[in-house]
Amino acid sequence: MKQLIQSYKTGELGLFDVPVPVCDDHGILVKTTASLVSAGTEKMIVDIAKKSLLGKAKARPDLVKQVVDKMKKEGVKNTLEKVFSKLDTPIPLGYSCAGRVLEVGRLVEGVSVGERVACGGAGYANHSEVNYIPKNLFVKIPENVDDVDASFVTVGAIALQGVRQTAPTLGENIAVMGLGLLGQLTVQLLKANGCRVIGSDIDPDKMELAKKLGADETCHAGDLVKKAMEFSNGYGVDAVIITASTASNQPIIDAGDISRMRGRVVVVGMVGMDIPRNEYYKKELTLKLSMAYGPGRYDPEYEEKGIDYPYDLVRWTEQRNFEAFLNLIAEGKITPKDLITHRFDFDDAMKAYDLLEGKVQEKYLGIVLTYTRDIDLEKNKIVQISAKPVTADHINVGLVGAGNFTKSVILPNLKKVGGYDLVGLCTATGVSAHGTGEKHGFKYITTNEEEIFRNDEINAVFVTTRHDRHAGSVLRAIESKKHCFVEKPLCIKEEELEAIAAAYDGSTIVQVGFNRRFSPLIRKMKEKVGDAPMSLMYRVNAGIIPREVWIQDPEVGGGRIVGEVCHFIDTCSYLIGSEVAKVYAACIHKNDKSIPDEDNVSIVLSYENGSTATINYYAYGDAGMPKEYLELFANGISMQMNDFRELAVYAKGHREKSKNANQDKGFVDEFKAFREAVKTGRPAIAFDSIYNTTKTTFKILESLKSGKTVEIR
Repeated sequence: MKQLIQSYKTGELGLFDVPVPVCDDHGILVKTTASLVSAGTEKMIVDIAKKSLLGKAKARPDLVKQVVDKMKKEGVKNTLEKVFSKLDTPIPLGYSCAGRVLEVGRLVEGVSVGERVACGGAGYANHSEVNYIPKNLFVKIPENVDDVDASFVTVGAIALQGVRQTAPTLGENIAVMGLGLLGQLTVQLLKANGCRVIGSDIDPDKMELAKKLGADETCHAGDLVKKAMEFSNGYGVDAVIITASTASNQPIIDAGDISRMRGRVVVVGMVGMDIPRNEYYKKELTLKLSMAYGPGRYDPEYEEKGIDYPYDLVRWTEQRNFEAFLNLIAEGKITPKDLITHRFDFDDAMKAYDLLEGKVQEKYLGIVLTYTRDIDLEKNKIVQISAKPVTADHINVGLVGAGNFTKSVILPNLKKVGGYDLVGLCTATGVSAHGTGEKHGFKYITTNEEEIFRNDEINAVFVTTRHDRHAGSVLRAIESKKHCFVEKPLCIKEEELEAIAAAYDGSTIVQVGFNRRFSPLIRKMKEKVGDAPMSLMYRVNAGIIPREVWIQDPEVGGGRIVGEVCHFIDTCSYLIGSEVAKVYAACIHKNDKSIPDEDNVSIVLSYENGSTATINYYAYGDAGMPKEYLELFANGISMQMNDFRELAVYAKGHREKSKNANQDKGFVDEFKAFREAVKTGRPAIAFDSIYNTTKTTFKILESLKSGKTVEIR
């Protein structure tokens, strides 16, 4: 199938062949029939992508600061590699469309294959022939509303949410600043609400259109202060809705000037926000920002999992705004077709962006893409990129998942190591598969995981999906007799661990991404200390991950102890050369519930050979401190390792110090070890050690709940 994609790095924009997305349990697959090009939002995205690297830096100074801070911690070389990898991430364009249902997820009710739906959401309702839409981001289209009108649903919800934030009452005087798509819809919504409306813009054609659609008065933006006072009989307007898009602060200034005492100002568009305090203070004005489509936006529980807000507590969610907007179209109170200036067949979509970029000198407002091609789902689940030959005695990789870590760390380091041939790439969405597959030279891309496991050319599978999918993919790899490298953790539930242990017969390699044991500094520590009983103290300044991020979800990410502390357990076990026998853990109990208590935890590990290790894992520390610090004490020797850049060894009264310009957390050597393990059949990390480390994470959680020492059995 075809999808419109832009490279954030080069600004290249085009229609590309990608596999159809997977239909998750929480959503539906939709064959697009019409999609709306947002002249404001999409133009901004396209313009930024077209900028030079310096231009991008000027546009996002906040990200530049993050890069500088990362350079100080990880080194210039490591940071730049990650930055350029991030820039290579392709951008799916579009966020408002309509179409027909092709497939319904297991947990979705009330909709059937063949029904018409209107869909919203950046990253979901794309300019693509088929889209995956979560269940809270689509609504059925009323019978007397056609697909073209319905494709305005997201922009309509944005305008509607702005009006809701304004809380207009019958007969009020309201000014709308900016008469683009949002402004025109806002005018119609206010008129449907019984308000008197004055609209302003710099384009006479938009002013004329607003009058046609019901505005009581329109004027040039430069005349608004005078005209609004006349319009309101000298009192000032009751409310102002700013739908303009400009870096200028003038709309905020003018809004204060034209408001009555205790008036309301609502910002919907992107404008300068330097508020003139004196004017707003003297009039005691209320200033609000409207959050896109409405309650639910940016909440992954709502948008991704489909967990709705109670109707009686949150009357107008983004989905219910979608529904209300379509109903207003059905009643004839909103007329999106009056806003359309251009229509293009999807195959000619680039003509629409020629308009946005100014390559064609025509005025535009509403731009709609229409889709006519039939799509066979099965035939479009795989896209061949090349016909390169695959040699049976090489490590032929099938990669499942291509998130930021995979693109910035795993794939670049596999290329550095060599000896790996990239064959098949599977991701949940076609856009991520396309960008990664093309850049790294995969033979084919797919959204169907089975295409990886049943491909006889592939002898090694790399699993880098979200944590809840690890166990299933590892089991499929074992069943398919393919070697498996799985990013940590191995799994997130104890029953999954036991299932993997029961299935694993040792005939293939299973390696977890415990890279730290392969770091040159950790290897040097091991060489110095040997197998003597020892004590370790591992301090991790982990940083905060908010509760709403997927890794904190016990059912998806498993939490940070399962998802990340496993790294530090494995490093300790490698240095000690033994397995954990029992564990005791305690965590901070605090009133602040923005992050789980377990994110600030002290763990004491007792090993079978008599050694001990203490892991202090803290999320609340200052980010300026290096992340990881490890001290080792054995008979006659002490060591300090600081963030994989410095190592001090104290022995016989002398100090030996090593320092690296860049962090080396062992990724290159980790993939060398996996390559060697596949060739020789000898695991780089014993499966028993992987099992023990993973089991220990579950026992840490058990100890936290019981307050007791727990044995690892």
